[in-house]
This record gives sequence, structure tokens and C-alpha cells, in this order.
Amino acid sequence: MLNISRNSIKHLIDVDSFESYHLTRSSNQSRRRIRILLYLLMTGFVFLFLPWTQNFRSKGTLTALKPEHRPQTIHSIIPGRIEQWFVQEGDFVTKGDTILFLSEVKEQYMDPDLLSRTQLQVDAKELSVKSYEAKIKAQEQQLVALKENNTLRKEQAQNKLKQANLKVLSDSIMLEAEKVSFLVAEKQFLRMEKLYTEGLKSLTDLETRKIKLQESQAKALSAENKLLGSRNESISATIELNAIDNDFRDKLAKVSSERFSALSGQYDAEAGVNKMKNELTNYTVRSGMYYVLAPQSGYITKAIQVGIGETIKEGAQIISIMPQNYSLAVEIYVDPIDLPLVKLESKIRFIFDGWPAIVFSGWPELSNGTFGGKVFAIDNFTSTNNKYRVLVVPDPDEEPWPEALRIGAGADGIALLNDVPVWYEIWRQMNGFPPDYYTLQESKEIKSQAK
Repeated sequence: MLNISRNSIKHLIDVDSFESYHLTRSSNQSRRRIRILLYLLMTGFVFLFLPWTQNFRSKGTLTALKPEHRPQTIHSIIPGRIEQWFVQEGDFVTKGDTILFLSEVKEQYMDPDLLSRTQLQVDAKELSVKSYEAKIKAQEQQLVALKENNTLRKEQAQNKLKQANLKVLSDSIMLEAEKVSFLVAEKQFLRMEKLYTEGLKSLTDLETRKIKLQESQAKALSAENKLLGSRNESISATIELNAIDNDFRDKLAKVSSERFSALSGQYDAEAGVNKMKNELTNYTVRSGMYYVLAPQSGYITKAIQVGIGETIKEGAQIISIMPQNYSLAVEIYVDPIDLPLVKLESKIRFIFDGWPAIVFSGWPELSNGTFGGKVFAIDNFTSTNNKYRVLVVPDPDEEPWPEALRIGAGADGIALLNDVPVWYEIWRQMNGFPPDYYTLQESKEIKSQAK
């Protein structure tokens, strides 16, 4: 009531009969509600100062840690036609087991006697190489004989030249002697002629002396002629000596040319032999590729090529195999903004598909059903989804991962970072800031360095 008038009618109205009036009257229940609200506010205020573990989450899949342990497909090295299957999906195979048999489809390899005939060609080429080797040896012996013959012929020609030179010397001495004899005979004839004129010698003596003069002159001319002949013999011996060297060089060049031709033929034959051996080896290796073998022990998961008589190309996928032994790892992808927070040996919790879990992200101690891991490798370049791939292996200090996990299963990763108050995390989330990049100790070190 407003009680504006002095005349009160309060005693004339039964206010207890109005329900709305009861609601406006103060009671102990309203005080209790206020008290509960105050407790809630105090509890919320205290909650703001509780520790909170910063984290970020990322989806991933299970994979094998080593590349050779991951699921792989077996390819056909050669083109062929499927003739027989030896396995089926789900079978376990060991390394070296036969998976299927292929037949040849290229006409150049269809000859059943291809290996033996190629071997015959190799043998023929090797015989050709041996014949070239024998020819080269014969030519080398011919070169040795030419050199020895040339040496002997040169010695013979040099001796002949020396004889000719000595004969020239002897004939020149004889010519000088005959010249002296001719001069003596000429002087004697002049004296005899003077004596004949004076009447002291007879005509017969004069004629005898004249005959001796003519004989001496004839001997001088003969000696001169003989000297010229000896000189001609010396010149002929010199020419013959030079001809021997020229003839030797000519024959040597001819034999050397034939030898080099034989060497060239030998090298060509050896190249042909190596080429034929290479082809023979290729044919032998190719013949062993008709049987496709398991590269490692594992389980046959899916046959990509099926049927009998189907032709497949070179490098075509035939069948997929899952290795028997492998080490599990989780492959997660991290946003670039979160990458600086991830380091080697960083702790990460996982929720695997098929394993129930109760997760409190900020309080990992209260979570149940998660499994621990640590970062093993971080890619240095983004993947096709513009995120960085991170490999996480089981943490040896945590509970082992379930044995029933299979490669390809999903995993939800939770990377655990710094411990901060709840109010700080709320403030960070409201402002869109990333989690702390530094620990408390690192922050102190950075501040001390700045000072």
C-alpha cells in the first residue's frame, strides 16, 4: 500500500487471500537463494585460479613408423599375361613366396630357345675376339721380324758403304800415283827428246820413251775412271742405305696400320660380346620375372588385377600386401600456428577410434582411456593440406598402446603444453592468442637476457 491517505483501509482487506501478495513478501527462501548465488560466485572466482594445461588437438591416423613396414602394392616389372594365381586375399605369405605366374606378351622374347641361341651368339663373338687376338700377335711378331731384318740390312748396307768409301780412297791414291808417274814419264820424254835433238840418243830410244809416256797417261786415265766408278758405288751404297730406312718405314706403317685395324676389330668384337652378354643377362633376369614373388612377409589384403588371361602393363599394380611385423606410429597434421609449440620428445595424448575415453583437456590427470605418445619426427615442409605432418610413437614411460590397433585407424591427438591459470586460458581464448610459446623458466631467461 502507498499509504497516501490518512484513512486506512488495510484492516478492511484480507491480503493473505491474494497469492501475488505472498510472492512479494520477503521470506527465508529468498535469502537462501542469495546465499547460494554468492557461493557459486565465490566458487567460480576460485575456479579461475585453478591450474589449466594448455593444449591443442589434431586428428590423425595410425601408420607404421618405418616406410618398409607400411602397406604396399606389388607391381609387375614386365608386361605380361596372367596365367596362374597362387594366393588369395587374406592369405599369409612369407618373403619369396610365389604370388602369380605371368607369360610373355612381347614377340621379341617369345622364342623358347632365346637363352641358348643368345649364348651361341656370345660364343661366336668370343671366337671372333680370339681370332683378332691371334692376328694381332702375328702382326706383332711381324713387326719384330721387320725391325730385326732392318737392323741387319742396315748393317750390311753400312759395311758396303764403308767398302765403297775405302775403295774410293784407294782409287784416289792410285790416281795420284799414276799422275805422278805420268809427270815423271813426261819429263823423261822431254829429256829424251832433247838428247835426241842433240844427237846423244837414238830415235829408237825416243820412241820407246814416248810409248812409256802414253802408257803412263793411259794408266792415269784408267785410275781416274776407276776412281769415278768407286765414287758411283759409294753413292749407290748411300742411296741403298737410305732406301732401306724408307722401305722399312713403309712396311712398318703398313703392318702398324693393319695391327691397329685388327685392334679396332678386336675392340668392336669385345664390345659386341659385352653387349650380347648384357642381353643374355637381361633375358635370364627377365625369365625369372615371370613369377611375381612376395617382397616381404605379410598378409594379402587386396587383389587389384584379377582373372586369368588378363594382360597387365609394365609397372601395373597387381596386389597389395600388409607387412607382418611393424612398429605403430600416429601421423597427425599440425596447423602452422601451432608448429612452434611442437618439439621432438613432446608429450601427446591420444584417443583411438573404438576405445572409449573420458577426456578433460585442461586436466589430463583426470582423463581416462587415453594413451601417451611422444613426438618422433616433424616434417620441414607442409603437406598437400597446408599443414605440417608429425609422427608420434608410443611413450615407453606410459601404458602400451592396445595390441588390437590396426594401421589406418583414426586417432585424436591432444598436445599438452604449459600449465597456466584458468582465467589466463579464458582470456587467451577470448582474444584469440596462441598458447604460450615459452615455459616459465625460459621466460625468466629471456627477461634476464633483455636486462
